[in-house]
Amino acid sequence: MTAHIQIRGLSKSFAGQILYSNFDLDFPHQKITSIFGPNGCGKSTLINMISGLLPMDSGQVLFDGKTLEKTVIGYVFQNYRDALFPWKKAIDNIKYPLQIAKKSSADIEARTQELIQSFDVRFDLNRYPYELSGGQQQLISIMRALAPYPEVLFLDEPFSALDYEMTLFMRDKLQAIFETTKTTMILVSHDLDEAVYLADHILMLTRRPTRVAQEIAFTAPRPRQTNTLTSEIFNVVKGQCLDIFQKEIKVLS
Repeated sequence: MTAHIQIRGLSKSFAGQILYSNFDLDFPHQKITSIFGPNGCGKSTLINMISGLLPMDSGQVLFDGKTLEKTVIGYVFQNYRDALFPWKKAIDNIKYPLQIAKKSSADIEARTQELIQSFDVRFDLNRYPYELSGGQQQLISIMRALAPYPEVLFLDEPFSALDYEMTLFMRDKLQAIFETTKTTMILVSHDLDEAVYLADHILMLTRRPTRVAQEIAFTAPRPRQTNTLTSEIFNVVKGQCLDIFQKEIKVLS
């Protein structure tokens, strides 16, 4: 697998406690990578540093050899209520990154309609975020992140606050978008079933100071459906991940 994101020499400490030290890692191109590991190992911190939301103490991140400033990224936050602009209508939240990129009105309208059709949106997008359900708000967050055709899409526990029905819907939609666009996606999840189910590539992290315990491929065919969760290949890969995770937990105890 060719590398899309290359991390070299990344270091980060908090209050004198080392989280990452001279950390190197490659994320594959046009794959969904799930990041999984013990609480406090820095999963969200890692993608926040890669995406430029949090500064590194030292190190370099390149996207196909380019810097972050020359790369189009999207980010879906766990806390959608804080991520959306409450003073903007839902449809204006979706359009915002296109407006920032100074796209023409015609291009903005065309891309917005494309997303609306793709996600089969049937609720009123002229309402404000606080007038929508949690699932609808997170759907708007995902549409906004996808609006500028990102080269890399970061997802920080994007479904953790959703009910089960909406989670299943959003997983299917995310897969459909990936199959269409082949956008490189980096997913942080605390749900091992979800982390394996959605991924092509699972990154298992250790306790801090954090390193890579193992990288595991999941090659189940797409589109993945409910029966994937009971397939032999799923149970084998999930078992491998669980063994690694439990070893880290034992070290912590």
